[in-house]
Amino acid sequence: MERKSTKKIKVGNIYIGGDSPISVQSMTNTKTCDIENTIDQLKRLEDAGCDIIRMSVTTKEDALAIDKYKQQTKMPIIADIQFDYKIALEAINSGIDGLRINPGNMGNKEKIKEIVNACKKNQLSIRLGVNSGSLNKEFLNKFNGVNEYSMVESAMEQVKILEEVDFYDIKISLKASSVPLTISSYKLISERVDYPLHLGVTEAGTSFRGTIKSSVGIGSLLAMGIGDTIRVSLTSDPVEEVKVGKEILKSLGLLKEGLEFISCPTCGRTNIDLISLAKEVERRLEHIKKPLKVAVMGCAVNGPGEAREADIGIAGGDGEGLIFKKGIIIKKVPEENLLEELLKEIEKL
Repeated sequence: MERKSTKKIKVGNIYIGGDSPISVQSMTNTKTCDIENTIDQLKRLEDAGCDIIRMSVTTKEDALAIDKYKQQTKMPIIADIQFDYKIALEAINSGIDGLRINPGNMGNKEKIKEIVNACKKNQLSIRLGVNSGSLNKEFLNKFNGVNEYSMVESAMEQVKILEEVDFYDIKISLKASSVPLTISSYKLISERVDYPLHLGVTEAGTSFRGTIKSSVGIGSLLAMGIGDTIRVSLTSDPVEEVKVGKEILKSLGLLKEGLEFISCPTCGRTNIDLISLAKEVERRLEHIKKPLKVAVMGCAVNGPGEAREADIGIAGGDGEGLIFKKGIIIKKVPEENLLEELLKEIEKL
């Protein structure tokens, strides 16, 4: 798939847009001033492969804590600021790597200039976030409610505020809880601007439903070549957001690292406990960082053939199973030894 070329900006040591890899973001859900618990969450997010982390920064105490977090993680940190431009300036002084703001909420033009000047001095970018639940009434009236047109015009209004003060290191998000609205809004703004786009379906829900909505919404846009960085929004542990985000990229061939897992849905031919086995293989290989395609198939008749593109895999039989590499059978082992024998073979790769 051909990806749209967008302006390249920087967040800490990560580039977004242009020919840069699509990055995966998340957001801490601890109180930002809670140093101990936030550091613990940052470490878990980094271990999960999060590229960029965002924090809610609502008080001076939150802003001052950023310096401590910068010493504890390699991930660039973005400060999410809602209304107070002074908090934005405090976050910049504390070493933040980027801002997420709505310029229209920051006050008059002079206050916007203060933020912009500080960002320029520190080579910081700004994400403009538009949410379907808080659009400008002017555009709701003009375009007859919440739709892609009122979403995009609200975003363009924010872009104009920054462009008028000569600031262009911008990325844009237009998030809605509706998947069709999210897709149509990003498609429309992608036709209007060449700024990098931050994809996400907001308030997507709990792990089950939220994963489905995010995968459909984000995945559809990425398949069209739209999007430069993603955040999966789940009512769950933020680490789950990172895992889902990375799997979305892997499923589209946009990320070539870690485990790619193939397993069949089972059928009447299956004579081993394939469901438990597949879950355990996935769990035991979760730490894998190098690209590795592993298959767990229920049927020895079709398994090696259907999963021949896998680096290594197993196919069940009646109380036993086959281990194969690139579709070639290398050994037959009892069912109770399948997992450990598979892991031994993976260690040899």
